[in-house]
Amino acid sequence: MGGLLSGLSRFGLGALEGMDLYSKPKKEEKKVEEKKAPPVVHEQDLLFDKTYTCPVCDKEFKARTVKVGKARLIGSDMDLRPKYEHVDMLKYDVVMCPCCGYAALSRYFKFLTSPQRKLIQEKISMNFRSREDEPKETYTYEEALERYKLALVNAIVKMAKSSEKAYICMKTAWLLRGQGESLNKDEKGYEEKKKKIDEEEREFLKNSLDGFLAARQSETFPMCGMDESTVDYLIAVTAAKFEQYDVAMKLISGVLVSTSANTRMKDRARAFKEQVMKQIKMKNASGS
Repeated sequence: MGGLLSGLSRFGLGALEGMDLYSKPKKEEKKVEEKKAPPVVHEQDLLFDKTYTCPVCDKEFKARTVKVGKARLIGSDMDLRPKYEHVDMLKYDVVMCPCCGYAALSRYFKFLTSPQRKLIQEKISMNFRSREDEPKETYTYEEALERYKLALVNAIVKMAKSSEKAYICMKTAWLLRGQGESLNKDEKGYEEKKKKIDEEEREFLKNSLDGFLAARQSETFPMCGMDESTVDYLIAVTAAKFEQYDVAMKLISGVLVSTSANTRMKDRARAFKEQVMKQIKMKNASGS
């Protein structure tokens, strides 16, 4: 018996005689989308060259700066050191003029009085060896540390407030902590390098503590862009590192009852207070 389409061969369409009348449409094969690997983000992708005019020598220069809103905050340490994905923003917070040697944290760079400018010209610029380095994609921790130390000596020379000097010391300590974390533990000499970095971090933290305690007695708030609760919290956490528990507990208790401290800060203060109480308990139990 011939098929429904038999006889079409006479029209040269014999190949179509066997076609199904009600053939089920073929299910479209789902296209397997190739999973694209997320783009690899490098530190230099988050940076750009920003142009500055030096308030000391009036010359223009460029410095690497983190693009606003590009770095993602992923957490912070107990003492508020911020941690970002793909970049340590602390490496780029000091602006340094390569012509005259003036350097400061970015928030302070533009603000100089005439007497301060004169002091820097006489005590730093006169002896500074001008550096016309090749443009850099990123700053190493070593290069960033040099910049922080230059910012600190500028702050001392221009007789900056205690709070500014303390803030530089704090940020330098944070930078050193980041450097320590970036070391390769499998590299030869790791223990020695880490120990040296930790000691230097501790030295800067101690000087930061002394500076903020002095500033708290003589300066008004806000201080370095921070309100009183934030500064007190910062001092308390740093004081605890040096076992100055009386200072730490007094200040943290003040934060907890402050009407101006926000909920987030109070939560931090509460968690820190519990930690300190445990430390005190352990110290008393050991009899030291």
